Amino acid sequence: MVLLDRLVTILGTYDTRLVGPRPAADTMLRGVAVHDPADPGPEEADVLLAVGVQDPLRAVELAERSRALAVVVRVAREDGVDPRGEAAARARGRGIALLSVDPSVSWGQVAGVVFGLVLEGGETEAGRGPADLPALADTIAARVGGPVTIEDPRLRVLAYSNRQSEADQARWDTILGRGVPEALQHHLEATGVIAHLGASVDPVYLPPAPELGLGGRTAVAVRVGREFLGSLWAACEEPLDAERSALLAEGARTVALHLLRTRVSADLERQVESDLVSRLLEGAMDPTEAAGRLGLAATPHRVVALQAHTPDERHSATLMTFERATTGFGWSRQGRSTVFGSTVYTVLPCGADPAPARAWVAETTRGLPRHVVVNAGIGAPADLAGLAASRREADESLTLHAAHPEGPAVAYDESWGDVLIHRLRMASASGRRPADGPVAVLTRHDAEHGTDHARTLRAWLRAQGDPVAAAEELGVHPNTVRHRMRRMAEVTPLGLDQPGMRLALAIALEAYAPRS
Repeated sequence: MVLLDRLVTILGTYDTRLVGPRPAADTMLRGVAVHDPADPGPEEADVLLAVGVQDPLRAVELAERSRALAVVVRVAREDGVDPRGEAAARARGRGIALLSVDPSVSWGQVAGVVFGLVLEGGETEAGRGPADLPALADTIAARVGGPVTIEDPRLRVLAYSNRQSEADQARWDTILGRGVPEALQHHLEATGVIAHLGASVDPVYLPPAPELGLGGRTAVAVRVGREFLGSLWAACEEPLDAERSALLAEGARTVALHLLRTRVSADLERQVESDLVSRLLEGAMDPTEAAGRLGLAATPHRVVALQAHTPDERHSATLMTFERATTGFGWSRQGRSTVFGSTVYTVLPCGADPAPARAWVAETTRGLPRHVVVNAGIGAPADLAGLAASRREADESLTLHAAHPEGPAVAYDESWGDVLIHRLRMASASGRRPADGPVAVLTRHDAEHGTDHARTLRAWLRAQGDPVAAAEELGVHPNTVRHRMRRMAEVTPLGLDQPGMRLALAIALEAYAPRS
């Protein structure tokens, strides 16, 4: 909300002229409506934007029907509205401020200024601007005469007013639990309130239910067009009268506009953040500059790579994951995120212990639907200049986790050996395996003769030449291991007396030989 006098002053800097005397200094504006030619019943609000109306007299008439204190009109004439004309006279007689916008200024610019000032331009006694939902809840509670809560589509509390001393036990439980308790949700479903909110914009009264600690209240849906954004609830022991019911409905429309503006602001913030993080991870931006603009401390960070998808679709789960990773105002979040294709990357403050990164992954993905498959890789800790390398490590760790999704998120510095072997296996799968060499010969021999030389050699190398330990792994007698080792030496030279050959054989067996 904002004073009409202030709105007139600010709009004056955007080539808007007040026709007639200046309004009273204490006239307060709390809501904005936009003229809709298809709606025969204009929406009530303190300010009416007469979009598409060329006749200023017609705009004043619409303002009267909307009970507006001010009307903004944009006519084609450069000299605007005649201050001595019929429209100006009628506006003065009805106490309506008639504001004439220069045709060079777009309606989009005017609407942005008006909505920004009226919905976000004032402050409450607590010092909060209406840009935060609690202040808006306070305003609505004062107008309808009872405490209110603003809830999202899943009945989680977004904000509540400061008149909770009048609240019942169910409301206290809702506020303290940040959401409607499960028993009360069942009650709302059984009474048809949930169905009503999903299908109608009209307020609905819910009678008291003492067994649930529930007093009476009236609820109204918060929606923009067909999209259901949440609900607004006001405590009242009896159904609201027509006037207060209309005020609650008007409050719901204001909340809808606020949530819509908040979503746009959040999307803009995500876009800016995503671009900066992308450039940082690609090494295309000075790390110090990026840290300053992203609010990153000069401490070690890890890059976390996340991929989420459903069996039938990949992109929606990715976008859902990105939204969860960037939920909340940027400076209050741990990480800074971006999305490349089907992968969400987050730069997360994290040192030598990867446990905080794993905890962040768990928290971020906890709210995803159960059928969503999530893979995660965590790069090694790095300073800001080394984040591009940490991103590559996160990619490789992500690939390893996708191959073994049953385990926790893979951290590169804990699993670099597995990452290396997996890299070699990928090269093998692409056809880049050695065509010759002892492992290739033994593998072919096993396939042709039904022997088990490759698996036996792998166990022998892991046991560092101890036939007893190798036999235990294979489940055979130690003499069987000794016999197989002699036979495979007849098939191909192994060079087991050379450390370099033993290392090469171990790598080749892990990377290229099939596992039985």
